[in-house]
Amino acid sequence: MSIEANEEGVLLSIITINYNGISDTCNLLNSIPLIEQFEIIVVDNASMKNEASVIRQRYPTVKVISSNRNLGFAGGNNLGIKAAKGQFLLFINNDTYLIGTTTEKINSLQVLIDRLESSPSIGIVCPKIRFAWGNKPIQYAGYTPLSRITLRNKSIGFGEEDHGQYDIPHPTPYAHGAAMMVKREAIERVGQMPECFFLYYEELDWSMMFTRAGYNIWYDPACTVFHKESQSTGQDSPLKTYYISRNRLLLAQRNMSIPIRYISYCYLIGLVALRDIARHLINRRKDLLDATTQGIKDFFKSHYGYKEFKHKQT
Repeated sequence: MSIEANEEGVLLSIITINYNGISDTCNLLNSIPLIEQFEIIVVDNASMKNEASVIRQRYPTVKVISSNRNLGFAGGNNLGIKAAKGQFLLFINNDTYLIGTTTEKINSLQVLIDRLESSPSIGIVCPKIRFAWGNKPIQYAGYTPLSRITLRNKSIGFGEEDHGQYDIPHPTPYAHGAAMMVKREAIERVGQMPECFFLYYEELDWSMMFTRAGYNIWYDPACTVFHKESQSTGQDSPLKTYYISRNRLLLAQRNMSIPIRYISYCYLIGLVALRDIARHLINRRKDLLDATTQGIKDFFKSHYGYKEFKHKQT
């Protein structure tokens, strides 16, 4: 099935965030097919160097939005939403890329659009996501349900070689933030991404918002995206540690009812956080120790800025 563009001529808006990652962003842009029905939006989240102007010069057809401060993952994408004209919006990490011929890429993106159009109850669809290293193992083929107390779940197929074992589309409880396509009309009904998270867990919270509004989320492997993973924050950085420590508590606060919420707090602080603190002490990682404790403190103080955390460390 082929879907025509809207009155403004835009079928799909492809939105990505750039933050000190121009090399990854350019690799992604080089992999996206350029056709009249697609628009590409890059939101520069206050990169240290003027990377927005470089992107404008290299890619004159790309719409570049410069933010004068780092708005985080959700805030940056929300800027993109406001500028987007498409009937469908593809949110895709800048450290990802597509492979194949131009026709194959267009067809795979069309499949995601077709999936969204197949039912009014489908609000989000995600492609198969594979890591970009080694033999490119699977990162995401849908999610299992989240435990209400531990807030743990599993990414289906994680770390497995792709032999086509997850090539059947199916509903999934949550979208993956690295690549997710959303109906514009669904966003208008549900609301934009929750900016209180700044970084990490916002796509899980947004997925729950969609579910509460009556929408389903689907995984469709007819499109595959390759992901380099954590290029902008690092695999074991204070930034990542801080926000994961804080935001898993915030996720419980926003989505779990009393008394489950408080049982979850006890588990996340009394077991998970203490385990993390012990590991950081053993490894002599004071930076990660401080990030963990500060994340918990800031959750209870309702402080949402990493700038404050960094300031306390200097």
